Amino acid sequence: GVCLRYTGDRETAEDLMHDGFLKFFSSFDKFTWRGNGSLRAWMERVMVNTVLQYLRKNDVMNQTSALENIPEICEEPESSSIDIIPQKVLMQFIGELPAGYRTVFNLFIFEEMSHKEIARLLGINEKSSASQLTRAKASLATKIREWVKKTNK
Repeated sequence: GVCLRYTGDRETAEDLMHDGFLKFFSSFDKFTWRGNGSLRAWMERVMVNTVLQYLRKNDVMNQTSALENIPEICEEPESSSIDIIPQKVLMQFIGELPAGYRTVFNLFIFEEMSHKEIARLLGINEKSSASQLTRAKASLATKIREWVKKTNK
């Protein structure tokens, strides 16, 4: 799930998951038990790092779509609209984001990183991180509004 959330492509996600499992087994001696959930947290961190390494290697931060198609200011959908959308549909919408937007969105929302941390991790500036997050949210808001209109007919 972590790999798919970042790549948006099942085949690539499966390859990266495989690579992540190889890293688990080769570096398990570095894992330190810190209570319930620590193994899961460590495994997720290894997977995220594996995906980010792949994304940096393939320079996805410079492969964004045309900016003129995505508004700078995001009009957030009503929270009641978001509550009725199945998780699978939301994850599909996230997977359809351009790679740069998706990466920043995932790091900010799911990994709870600051723009400063994201910028350092991806080799971009903080304003670029914030801009990409805003554009990702705007794109998602548009998709959510369209989905709600379509399903409420």
